[in-house]
Amino acid sequence: MNIALWILQVLLAAAFAAHGWMLVSPPPELLAIMNEQLGVGFRIFLGVAEIAGAVGLLLPAMTRKLPWLTPVAAGCLAFVVASATVLHLARSETSAAVTTAILFLLAAFVAYGRWRVRPIASRSGASARTLASSTA
Repeated sequence: MNIALWILQVLLAAAFAAHGWMLVSPPPELLAIMNEQLGVGFRIFLGVAEIAGAVGLLLPAMTRKLPWLTPVAAGCLAFVVASATVLHLARSETSAAVTTAILFLLAAFVAYGRWRVRPIASRSGASARTLASSTA
Protein backbone atom coordinates (compact mmCIF):
# COMPACT_ATOMS: atom_id res chain seq x y z
CA MET A 1 0.00 0.00 0.00
CA ASN A 2 2.86 2.37 0.80
CA ILE A 3 4.33 1.97 -2.70
CA ALA A 4 0.94 2.54 -4.34
CA LEU A 5 0.46 5.73 -2.31
CA TRP A 6 3.91 7.00 -3.27
CA ILE A 7 3.24 6.32 -6.96
CA LEU A 8 -0.07 8.16 -6.75
CA GLN A 9 1.54 11.05 -4.89
CA VAL A 10 4.19 11.47 -7.59
CA LEU A 11 1.69 11.19 -10.44
CA LEU A 12 -0.76 13.60 -8.82
CA ALA A 13 2.03 16.05 -8.01
CA ALA A 14 3.16 15.99 -11.64
CA ALA A 15 -0.39 16.51 -12.92
CA PHE A 16 -1.18 19.36 -10.54
CA ALA A 17 2.19 21.05 -11.04
CA ALA A 18 1.74 20.95 -14.81
CA HIS A 19 -1.83 22.24 -14.66
CA GLY A 20 -0.90 24.87 -12.09
CA TRP A 21 1.97 26.08 -14.25
CA MET A 22 -0.36 26.28 -17.24
CA LEU A 23 -2.69 28.48 -15.19
CA VAL A 24 0.11 30.72 -13.95
CA SER A 25 1.85 31.00 -17.29
CA PRO A 26 -0.61 30.01 -20.03
CA PRO A 27 0.21 29.90 -23.74
CA PRO A 28 -0.67 33.21 -25.44
CA GLU A 29 -3.44 31.63 -27.49
CA LEU A 30 -5.23 30.46 -24.31
CA LEU A 31 -4.63 33.51 -22.15
CA ALA A 32 -7.64 35.53 -23.31
CA ILE A 33 -9.99 32.54 -23.04
CA MET A 34 -8.76 31.64 -19.54
CA ASN A 35 -8.99 35.21 -18.31
CA GLU A 36 -12.51 35.50 -19.69
CA GLN A 37 -13.69 32.29 -18.02
CA LEU A 38 -11.83 32.50 -14.72
CA GLY A 39 -10.63 36.07 -14.32
CA VAL A 40 -6.97 36.97 -13.95
CA GLY A 41 -6.84 36.91 -10.14
CA PHE A 42 -8.65 33.61 -9.71
CA ARG A 43 -6.61 31.98 -12.52
CA ILE A 44 -3.34 32.95 -10.87
CA PHE A 45 -4.58 32.02 -7.39
CA LEU A 46 -5.71 28.60 -8.61
CA GLY A 47 -2.43 28.00 -10.42
CA VAL A 48 -0.33 28.90 -7.38
CA ALA A 49 -2.59 26.78 -5.15
CA GLU A 50 -2.18 23.75 -7.44
CA ILE A 51 1.59 24.15 -7.53
CA ALA A 52 1.67 24.48 -3.74
CA GLY A 53 -0.53 21.39 -3.47
CA ALA A 54 1.84 19.46 -5.72
CA VAL A 55 4.76 20.43 -3.50
CA GLY A 56 2.68 19.52 -0.43
CA LEU A 57 2.01 16.05 -1.79
CA LEU A 58 5.71 15.24 -1.92
CA LEU A 59 7.98 17.48 0.12
CA PRO A 60 6.65 16.89 3.67
CA ALA A 61 6.51 13.14 3.08
CA MET A 62 9.98 12.99 1.53
CA THR A 63 11.65 15.07 4.24
CA ARG A 64 9.47 13.66 7.02
CA LYS A 65 9.20 17.19 8.38
CA LEU A 66 5.55 17.97 9.13
CA PRO A 67 4.37 14.88 7.20
CA TRP A 68 0.76 15.55 8.27
CA LEU A 69 0.77 18.23 5.57
CA THR A 70 0.75 15.55 2.86
CA PRO A 71 -2.81 14.30 3.53
CA VAL A 72 -3.92 17.90 4.08
CA ALA A 73 -2.53 18.86 0.66
CA ALA A 74 -4.21 15.83 -0.93
CA GLY A 75 -7.51 16.73 0.72
CA CYS A 76 -7.30 20.33 -0.45
CA LEU A 77 -6.52 19.20 -4.00
CA ALA A 78 -9.45 16.79 -3.82
CA PHE A 79 -11.68 19.75 -2.94
CA VAL A 80 -10.29 21.74 -5.89
CA VAL A 81 -10.98 18.98 -8.42
CA ALA A 82 -14.39 18.22 -6.90
CA SER A 83 -15.25 21.87 -7.51
CA ALA A 84 -13.84 21.63 -11.02
CA THR A 85 -16.00 18.55 -11.64
CA VAL A 86 -19.12 20.50 -10.66
CA LEU A 87 -18.07 23.38 -12.93
CA HIS A 88 -17.47 21.06 -15.90
CA LEU A 89 -20.79 19.28 -15.34
CA ALA A 90 -22.60 22.64 -15.22
CA ARG A 91 -21.00 23.49 -18.57
CA SER A 92 -21.87 20.05 -20.02
CA GLU A 93 -18.17 19.27 -20.50
CA THR A 94 -18.47 15.55 -19.87
CA SER A 95 -14.93 14.43 -20.71
CA ALA A 96 -13.37 17.14 -18.53
CA ALA A 97 -15.81 16.25 -15.72
CA VAL A 98 -14.79 12.59 -15.91
CA THR A 99 -11.10 13.53 -15.80
CA THR A 100 -11.54 15.76 -12.76
CA ALA A 101 -13.73 13.16 -11.05
CA ILE A 102 -10.94 10.59 -11.47
CA LEU A 103 -8.42 13.08 -10.09
CA PHE A 104 -10.78 13.67 -7.15
CA LEU A 105 -10.93 9.95 -6.38
CA LEU A 106 -7.15 9.60 -6.57
CA ALA A 107 -6.49 12.66 -4.39
CA ALA A 108 -9.11 11.55 -1.85
CA PHE A 109 -7.54 8.08 -1.79
CA VAL A 110 -4.10 9.58 -1.09
CA ALA A 111 -5.55 11.85 1.61
CA TYR A 112 -7.26 8.95 3.37
CA GLY A 113 -4.34 6.59 2.82
CA ARG A 114 -1.79 8.99 4.25
CA TRP A 115 -4.05 10.07 7.10
CA ARG A 116 -5.37 6.70 8.31
CA VAL A 117 -3.93 3.69 6.46
CA ARG A 118 -0.20 4.40 5.99
CA PRO A 119 0.69 7.72 7.63
CA ILE A 120 4.28 8.86 7.38
CA ALA A 121 6.03 9.29 10.72
CA SER A 122 7.87 12.51 11.33
CA ARG A 123 11.58 12.46 11.99
CA SER A 124 11.05 13.78 15.50
CA GLY A 125 8.26 11.27 16.14
CA ALA A 126 10.39 8.36 14.97
CA SER A 127 13.38 9.39 17.09
CA ALA A 128 11.16 10.02 20.13
CA ARG A 129 9.66 6.52 19.83
CA THR A 130 13.11 4.98 19.49
CA LEU A 131 14.37 6.89 22.52
CA ALA A 132 11.32 5.90 24.58
CA SER A 133 11.61 2.22 23.69
CA SER A 134 15.35 2.11 24.42
CA THR A 135 14.92 3.63 27.90
CA ALA A 136 12.05 1.34 28.88
